[in-house]
Amino acid sequence: MQIRCFCDLYVSERFEKKKNQVLKKLMERKFQTPFYLITLAQGEQNHLDIYSSLLLQQGIYDDETIFIVGIAEDYTSAMSLVECITQDTVEKTGGVEIRAYIVEQQRRFEESRG
Repeated sequence: MQIRCFCDLYVSERFEKKKNQVLKKLMERKFQTPFYLITLAQGEQNHLDIYSSLLLQQGIYDDETIFIVGIAEDYTSAMSLVECITQDTVEKTGGVEIRAYIVEQQRRFEESRG
């Protein structure tokens, strides 16, 4: 599984200080306390998906690229982060095209880094 992260990753309070450690363990497929990931949806007709970290341990994700937008300790926190993502998108674009907003932000970030 290949993991990419949003340049302005949304993180619930519990993971604020250890997000890099959590992501590293996820990429190495090391077991850790389950948490939830907010990702760009696999199908472009949708905006976001929410997955349990345990689900991504399965072999069916070996050849997948996952673009992580947020990390939360539980499903309720994940829903709160989705609400924040939606609110930020509306404030900055005037619309609710979350996928387009995230993709554009990531593109700008990557271009600025050369």
